[in-house]
Amino acid sequence: MTNTPPQTKQKQPAGLYLLFATEMWERFSFYSLKALFILYLTKELLLSKEQASGYFGTLMSLIFLSPLFGGYIADKWIGKRASIIIGSLCIIAGQFCMGQGSLNAVFVAMGFIVIGNGFFKPNISSIVGDLYEKNDPRRDSGFTIFYMGINLGSFLAGLIAGTLAAKYGWAYGFGSAAVGMIFGLLLFVWGKDKYLQGKGKAPKYYAKPTETKKEVSNAPLTKEEKQRIAVIFIMAFFSVFFWAIFEQKGAALNLIADEHVNRVINFFGKPFEIPTAWFQSVNPLFIMLFAPVFSKLWVFLGKKGKDLSVPAKFMVAFWLIALGYVILLTATSVCGDNKMGIFWIIGAYFMFTMGELCLSPVGLSMVTKLSPVKFISLFMGIWFLANSAAGFLAGKYSGKLDTMTLQQFFTWPVITAFGASLLLLVLIKPIKKWMHGIK
Repeated sequence: MTNTPPQTKQKQPAGLYLLFATEMWERFSFYSLKALFILYLTKELLLSKEQASGYFGTLMSLIFLSPLFGGYIADKWIGKRASIIIGSLCIIAGQFCMGQGSLNAVFVAMGFIVIGNGFFKPNISSIVGDLYEKNDPRRDSGFTIFYMGINLGSFLAGLIAGTLAAKYGWAYGFGSAAVGMIFGLLLFVWGKDKYLQGKGKAPKYYAKPTETKKEVSNAPLTKEEKQRIAVIFIMAFFSVFFWAIFEQKGAALNLIADEHVNRVINFFGKPFEIPTAWFQSVNPLFIMLFAPVFSKLWVFLGKKGKDLSVPAKFMVAFWLIALGYVILLTATSVCGDNKMGIFWIIGAYFMFTMGELCLSPVGLSMVTKLSPVKFISLFMGIWFLANSAAGFLAGKYSGKLDTMTLQQFFTWPVITAFGASLLLLVLIKPIKKWMHGIK
């Protein structure tokens, strides 16, 4: 009896859904923080937009930098499962510290959350990759499903944490983020041995003789592996620009939604003001609606032999996010000195989402396919290092909001996105060559 070849498998591994649910609650926690953070600093602690944007950029930068050490520690010593548990506990502590009414408490909370994210984020994503063989056609689809878990948590975060913060106080909003992380931790501890097929445990070779340990850890990389690693760095470089533009959603665009968008709607004959944090749920709502479409699209194109390459998908992502800012530019021209309607910013977030679906799950999948097996968590950390640079740049650019007109503020992201896409067009052939058949 022959085994079913990977290409013909259609059902996703059961462990994917455990990781989906665990990630959902961690993302609920993170996006609750993201939706409330800059509003909390400006409205409650009365910091300037420049100061608040600086702290936002620092937090995002450190959050995405921390997976570099978390991935390394998991690969070398404690394994991915233990890292996820440690990370969850740190995040819970950090969220309980946030919203206590002082800047010192914010700094303590930031420290816990940064460390926790470093242990959690790269390791749960790389376990997803461990569930598949290199060229398993379910892989991209699986990562897109996993990405839906991220965005289900994100969607609930803006609505639940935003409502609790607006109605009962900031501590309740941030506290709900801690409770969500507790749910995620309990779920992972319950299901890890049952559903993960032995994936994510501490490195086995540390229980072996010294000679074996040296052989495994010091094996030289081949030329092919080095070129694939180079592709990871090249695509990470381009992702910096995408995420620096995208992350304005939680920074400057969050402040713009608060001040320059008419948030009052007629709700059953009565005026209702939409809480600003609710707009952070628009992007994940679109992800949940359209991620299944993209998941099926990639599988369909793959079966037909017409799937877009990774750099081509990145190019499309840049075009789409540029169109989002074109919508906002149009709104400033049409509305003049009046506040823009909610559908302008919703339309922009729709285009952001379409771009995100062409880049983020594709990038995560790419890293797991191109990385040498023994360094997969490390290179997942390096991938998030690009997001760290993007977070820093996003905070710096958001801080310019008070010194630029809205038209000027929306124009530069359009120029940057189209410029990056043109450079990718030039590099697409050598990038594909260096991937050595990995799609």
